[in-house]
Amino acid sequence: MQQIVLGIIISFSITLLVIPVIIVIAKAKKLYDVPDDKRKLHKEPIPSLGGLGMFVGFILSILLTLNFSNNAGEFQYYIAAFLLIFFLGIKDDIMILSPTKKFICQILTAAILVYKAHLNITDMHGFLGIGHIGIVYSYLLSIFSIVVIINSFNLIDGVDGLAGGLGLVSSLFFGTFFLINHNIPYAVLGFGFAGSLVAFLVYNFYPAKIFMGDTGSLMIGLVNSILVIKFIETGNSYASFPVTAAPAIGFGILILPLMDTLRVFGLRILHRRSPFHPDRNHIHHLLLNKGLSHRTVSISCFLATLIIATLGFVFQKIGTNLLILGQIAVFFIFIYIITYKKPRYKLRVIKGDVPSTINEEDVKLVSFYNNKAAVVDED
Repeated sequence: MQQIVLGIIISFSITLLVIPVIIVIAKAKKLYDVPDDKRKLHKEPIPSLGGLGMFVGFILSILLTLNFSNNAGEFQYYIAAFLLIFFLGIKDDIMILSPTKKFICQILTAAILVYKAHLNITDMHGFLGIGHIGIVYSYLLSIFSIVVIINSFNLIDGVDGLAGGLGLVSSLFFGTFFLINHNIPYAVLGFGFAGSLVAFLVYNFYPAKIFMGDTGSLMIGLVNSILVIKFIETGNSYASFPVTAAPAIGFGILILPLMDTLRVFGLRILHRRSPFHPDRNHIHHLLLNKGLSHRTVSISCFLATLIIATLGFVFQKIGTNLLILGQIAVFFIFIYIITYKKPRYKLRVIKGDVPSTINEEDVKLVSFYNNKAAVVDED
């Protein structure tokens, strides 16, 4: 427990102290996130190197609190992956990289975790009737999962505090689970990262003074991919608090960034556009279109994640398949509610009596002095 508390203090304090310095330097060197008309919502240039402060606080908390020779040997490879994704993000924030180069670097990062740290999904726990997975399929599934999770947090970073807040919620869920089950290294990983996110949100929650940039969003995705795969692999092996539907619960904890990415990619492909073509179809755009503020959008997404994740733990006994199906159904019901538009009507004013060609049961009739007006559905 002492390691966890120390990790939180270190990551929070260093991030809190470093970010104001980064803001000053970014403004002096004009390292801004410049608004555009395609999907960015801010109106003024804002510094975008907040991920640098998150990285410094987080990585120092890991280095200063963990004993790498004591049940945490794989963490040396985690740190190598963190460094690789950090340099990818910082270069993209400053110079802008092509999607192809970013994708190749993400594949390399995932390969380090899979082949060197042995971070593999080897069992699907009955999802779609699948149990143990062969080594080749395990490697492919693990690399695919890591890349998808990394990009899902990168793509949902569109409203002040949203990506950081979702990363905070998921890190705390996983960190708490590993703490309860006395897996201290992974508890330190979850809580240490949460500490840096809390400090960052002090400056990023609406109105934002700084953005995390790709450096921060890619890091959130990478850390959470490690936590969720470890959760899936070891969730049912603990004595203190085992889980029987680990893939479904892990999916529920990350459901908003994952499902939003899959939904948006599907819509873009359906309309014959590149999956990476920028638009305003993300869940935060839909909520903003309903008139919600940045702050309300972020808080709503936090609460939705908390509810879905908690219900996943409560109803895990119904099985992995039913639980994932239910979570997906809840997500799309929510999307339907926030995108539903009432039918539009056009007003047709008719002098005298309503003509016999108009079925009065199919229209709304409105009294108009001594005449009648038929309101006919436009759609």
